[in-house]
Amino acid sequence: MKINHLALYVNDLEGMKKFYETYFGGIANSKYYNPKTGLQTYFLTFEDSTRLEIMTRPDIITQEKALNAAGYIHLAFSTGSKENVDRLTTLLKDSGYRVISGPRTTGDGYYESCVLDPEDNQIEIVE
Repeated sequence: MKINHLALYVNDLEGMKKFYETYFGGIANSKYYNPKTGLQTYFLTFEDSTRLEIMTRPDIITQEKALNAAGYIHLAFSTGSKENVDRLTTLLKDSGYRVISGPRTTGDGYYESCVLDPEDNQIEIVE
């Protein structure tokens, strides 16, 4: 069995689509719109065919995100090398995104950094 896709509710659908396309190479499908519920979605497909669904609708509830909250906590993208982790982390930082850790080697041996996307979702960038 494999995971088919992950999904995020977002406030700024177009902005989040652009972010994941620009920095992580996601390729979006055509926007889906349900006029009955107001739901709008994109599926972003990444290099290894992993998919992320980003969704918005008029009645979503925005809550403050605690960095150590229980539940789903981050997405992790593998870049293939330490140099790529460093490069992407620097690019995101220079573009105004918040780096909350790293780049560093963790206690369990991963080389990674962690950044926040435009809506404060945590993204790990690993080698």
